[in-house]
Amino acid sequence: MVEIKRSDLSSQDALTASGSSEASEDSKYRLIYSKSKVYVNPTAYARDNIPGFVALVKKESAHPTYLLAWIPETLLNEKGPTEWDKFVRVEEHAGADEEDEDAVLIDLPVQRPESYAFSVPLTSIYSLIVNPPSLSSWYGSIAINLISGSTLPTLHFHDDESRSFHMPAKSPVESHSQPMSYPPPPSDSAPKSSTWGGEDLLAKLRSYCHILRSSLQSNLYLVDPSREDIETHSTPLFADDAVDDILAQSSYANSHSPIPAHRRPRPLSSPQNSYSERSSILHKSLSPVSSSSAAASPARLALLQSFSHITRHAAHAAQQILSHPLAKPIVPHLPDPVKSLVNANGDLEWGSWVEKGGVGEFESARVYLARWARIVAEEGERARLREAQALPAGSADLAEEDSSLGIFELLQSTTKLPRPKSSRDPKHPVDEKMWRCWFGPNGTPKIRKEEMRREIFRRGVAPAVRKEVWPFILGVHDWQADAAERARDWEAKCNQYRELKEQWWGVPEVFDRQDVIEERHRIDVDCRRTDRTQPLFAQATPATEDSENEKGMHMRYSTISPQLGDIGAQAPTNEHIERLASILLTYNFYEKELGYVQGMSDLCAPVYVVMGGDEEMTFWCFVKIMDRMKRNFLRDQSGMKQQLLTLQQLISVMDPELYRHFEKSDALNLFFCFRWILIAFKREFPFEDVLRLWEVLWSDYYSTQFVLFVALAVLESHRDVILRYLVEFDEILKYCNELSMSIELDSTLAQAEVLFLSFSQLVADIDRREAENASSAKNLRQRRGHSVSGSSSGAPAPPKRTLISDDLRELLKAGQ
Repeated sequence: MVEIKRSDLSSQDALTASGSSEASEDSKYRLIYSKSKVYVNPTAYARDNIPGFVALVKKESAHPTYLLAWIPETLLNEKGPTEWDKFVRVEEHAGADEEDEDAVLIDLPVQRPESYAFSVPLTSIYSLIVNPPSLSSWYGSIAINLISGSTLPTLHFHDDESRSFHMPAKSPVESHSQPMSYPPPPSDSAPKSSTWGGEDLLAKLRSYCHILRSSLQSNLYLVDPSREDIETHSTPLFADDAVDDILAQSSYANSHSPIPAHRRPRPLSSPQNSYSERSSILHKSLSPVSSSSAAASPARLALLQSFSHITRHAAHAAQQILSHPLAKPIVPHLPDPVKSLVNANGDLEWGSWVEKGGVGEFESARVYLARWARIVAEEGERARLREAQALPAGSADLAEEDSSLGIFELLQSTTKLPRPKSSRDPKHPVDEKMWRCWFGPNGTPKIRKEEMRREIFRRGVAPAVRKEVWPFILGVHDWQADAAERARDWEAKCNQYRELKEQWWGVPEVFDRQDVIEERHRIDVDCRRTDRTQPLFAQATPATEDSENEKGMHMRYSTISPQLGDIGAQAPTNEHIERLASILLTYNFYEKELGYVQGMSDLCAPVYVVMGGDEEMTFWCFVKIMDRMKRNFLRDQSGMKQQLLTLQQLISVMDPELYRHFEKSDALNLFFCFRWILIAFKREFPFEDVLRLWEVLWSDYYSTQFVLFVALAVLESHRDVILRYLVEFDEILKYCNELSMSIELDSTLAQAEVLFLSFSQLVADIDRREAENASSAKNLRQRRGHSVSGSSSGAPAPPKRTLISDDLRELLKAGQ
């Protein structure tokens, strides 16, 4: 939620905002309208919601000014019960005239930045976004946009708590109480159409300004719109019966209509015809018609019959194609409405395709078509691989590189460079036997660190030895040390972890400090919902408490929400979740400058699972991971911006066509890759695949930023779909988000390796040609120098090409 400060408003808003220094202390405002229990939601948590009053006030002057205000209950409480009673009284007498002698005068409370209070003149409001209560949102809301471009806090109307909706309906004869339900029935004192608080407020605002509902966006209401806004938001391009008016002038006008009378279009002269005044552009282009009741029904019927013939023939053709035996493999992957066309025997029922297919009413058709195309392409690739495996090895020299990992489209169209191949062999991971062979009797490694990194990149690590291998990959253990040296170093690390934990564990003055409480809350919320499908975190049994150990009590309650009343609203905890939270809270004291940031739990939880709940080892592995990825969590997001910029440059070099498409689609910010890079594809792959991917990334065999080539490989795998079907940024964003849990890891890593090797060759070729050009230019200058006497000053060197930036060259640096 954005805090509204005086600097955010225009000069006109600032002069009239509450708390203005220019307003005299004894200035009074006439309270015209008030409604209680209107909330502002600063965060996503219900406990942080702020209740208040929305009010309409009048500032008395030669030219009265009307202001819309929202005042939190806390500010009214500070003014005392008298001021509170004024707001309640006005709410109870909503029908009173503002010019009544018994009008209520108030002082607007002084605004504080943290209170979210505001008061702005109606003349400074540009539009209102009105969202009535619905099945998905029990409470309606109104967002207020100012002419200056600022947006005020969204107001949420809790009508089930508001006094105005709980008061009994009043009549001129008698007043009696009846049970109320939500939404409450309209009362005599309120407009008949008022069904919720926001509509009641709109009805009151209409008495003091002109409010126009937009024809382009149903929930947009313009306040005192300009002529341009009125023309834009009120004139429909085509009215509903404009076609009837056109066809009424055709030769079908006097023909017999087989349509029942109650279904025929109304005559143009009928007073019930809302479009008889011809307000649309299409209507205005028509010439006047007579007032006769000439019916356009036959013409409409003929037009609709033509459309029905087209639809029927298209459906018949689709049925013939999809019912063919060759189309059988892709039928299960088709959307439900298309499945219904497969045959006419009812084998595949039509059903509720919106519910089964997960296709909402407002989903983009291009995104849905792109997803369908991707599924069909993947199924076709699988079928091709099955056929290739069934056929004997051919002697033809294929132009493409076929393998079990798919066909890679290499991007060396401008140079004749050798085609790189993937070296990965994930079917033979580093197992316990191979791992033991790498060490001598005293624990000294027999192979170099580079060889270890290469084998882990190529093969991966078997699950049985991950707990031993990961500390070496991450650098927790020194590769060159022997077993005794590693044991001493590890003992020192364990002591350091205990010292860090002692800073808060069992220390109430630190544990209950406000900043620590805030960190505990953030960590607790994230840990309770991270990887809950894993057995360690899936248990719902609470941790055992040692009531005799004071520090044990603090450890138990260090990882729960600081407010015990909020526990019921969250997922249950257990011992392992609390240990995970302890590790993250200790890291907050280890890295005090950065602290804990949302997303760190996603990186720490898999390490905790692999380490079998070992706190010390999980902590130090997590420290090494954060040393690699700390820039991802900087508060100003400079690290993420730099990585996305580097990925943008990489796409421009490796796939200029895709880069131009992103440029046209306003998608060069690459926000759809943000989550991929932020937590290293943690939410894009199944849990086991995430572990295998991270091992490859941590090996740093080719590059310390290999994650960017993985991101490029994912985009390249779907480039054809993106180029063909997705032309808007939001479509690309939605499509990429829906790739989660559908990306094949081994083929992606193999393609990422090929892309890196292709990029490396491309950079080397560019450098070689630049060196040759520089050498040729030098020889040419020397020959010219001999022919021209007295020419001692050499010509300036040609400028160096900047095709490959320094950021891109950093991608070629491997781990040490």
